[in-house]
Amino acid sequence: MLDELKQKFLEGWAKYFPGAALPITFYYTDDKDNAPSVKPSVDWRCMIADLGRVRRGGSLRFDVHSIGCGGGRRYAGYNEPAQAGFEYFLSCGIPGKLEGIRYKKSPELVKLQMASQPDFKAPAKYIVFKRWDKLDGGDEPLAAIFFSTPDIIAALFSLANFDETDLNMVITPTGSGCSQIIYFPYHELISGRNRAVLGMFDLSARPYVPKNVLTFAVPMPKLTRMIDNMDESFLITRGWENIKKRI
Repeated sequence: MLDELKQKFLEGWAKYFPGAALPITFYYTDDKDNAPSVKPSVDWRCMIADLGRVRRGGSLRFDVHSIGCGGGRRYAGYNEPAQAGFEYFLSCGIPGKLEGIRYKKSPELVKLQMASQPDFKAPAKYIVFKRWDKLDGGDEPLAAIFFSTPDIIAALFSLANFDETDLNMVITPTGSGCSQIIYFPYHELISGRNRAVLGMFDLSARPYVPKNVLTFAVPMPKLTRMIDNMDESFLITRGWENIKKRI
């Protein structure tokens, strides 16, 4: 089934988005042979930076030790507790002790936001990332993540809404870059809502993507419908042809 879906997407993507970057995918597994392992991190390292290798076609396997950021471990499901004073780090800081990055107005707001995002436990030891064309029959991707420019993001947004009446089938929850491509899409999947997640608004992660790129993460049930809808959607119209010329 995956092989058929994989090929159908590749054909549709080449037809309607010629030359555009393929999405990457993620899934959990206990199999250590599915992808090369990322070496344990000694210093802080953003997971988004590591995923650049996946976007270029290399597959990677992470575990709790190889994700170089506490937030990355938490939002990948490895139950990393927030560092002491995190509410001050994300907001105003502590004079003379801790510089705040001022993403939130107050520590109290940080605490309330974190309380609304419960931890979850990764369902397996490893999280594997593979580009779409590198998937094989034994893989079971949970979501696809597009790192794309505004024209492509706009098309994905429209395709995600093509067979929906809900006005909020694409969401943009506040959070880190990794939460917007792992945590929120995973929770959309297990909740059964399967809404797409627009992301990469984390200023700490943005240095690791091109300046004109955002993310669009789609749980697999929703992506399957989007693929099935390609050939009867706006993608076959003259309007899209005009936009496609500048991709």
